[in-house]
Amino acid sequence: MQLNLRNPLVFFDLETTGINVNSDRIVEISYLRIHPNGNEEIKTFRVNPGIPIPKEASDLHHITNEDVAHCPTFKEIGKTIAKDIEGCDLAGFNSNRFDVPMLVEECLRNDIEVDFSKRKLIDVQVIFHKMEQRTLSAAYKFYCGKELEGAHGAEADTKATYEVLKSQLDRYPELQNDMQFLSEFSSHNRNVDFAGKIILNDKDVEVFNFGKYKDIPVEDILKRDSGYYGWMMQGDFTLNTKNVLTRIRLRALNK
Repeated sequence: MQLNLRNPLVFFDLETTGINVNSDRIVEISYLRIHPNGNEEIKTFRVNPGIPIPKEASDLHHITNEDVAHCPTFKEIGKTIAKDIEGCDLAGFNSNRFDVPMLVEECLRNDIEVDFSKRKLIDVQVIFHKMEQRTLSAAYKFYCGKELEGAHGAEADTKATYEVLKSQLDRYPELQNDMQFLSEFSSHNRNVDFAGKIILNDKDVEVFNFGKYKDIPVEDILKRDSGYYGWMMQGDFTLNTKNVLTRIRLRALNK
């Protein structure tokens, strides 16, 4: 279907050094400008971020430090980008939560004036999630081909979840019928506490997964900021999180 546009619409995507909008940087930007008459223009820039690209980021987007060593910085190309998207609405996938904030931050950081406040922002991922339900009833119908009778009753939901997992194993041969594999596959992070406030990083070190100390080792923060432990113990955190934090603190003191 042809898009009904009053203004040009720019679809864009960023590859970055990481997912922290404050501290990470853009290493690649691609944008597709759709004009109201249907004409399309696409541009892609590799960007020297000015900071090292972590291996885990390179493993995802396959852009290495060597690839961008001689590329322009964002400051050098930012005005070109700003001019290209001037007067355009913006669209992306998960763009409202990540790509737009990251692009705004890079522009502010490099004194590039772009007024995003009046742009219409279309996030295709949000549309996807709103249009395609992610409920147990929807999963039961999709995987098992049946309507879930008694949805939101504990017994019906329990039995349906069991049937869905068996159907997932039948549908996807890449899923191993092994509980260790399924546990790791279905986890977003390697949680140390059940709330996921403290996780293991790729070096198996406990790091905070929230706030101003996100991704920083817990032991380092407990040494550097003695008041942080007390703040968390008095704060709105689960007892499990507080117990885990106390265990790490005691272990560090006993080293």
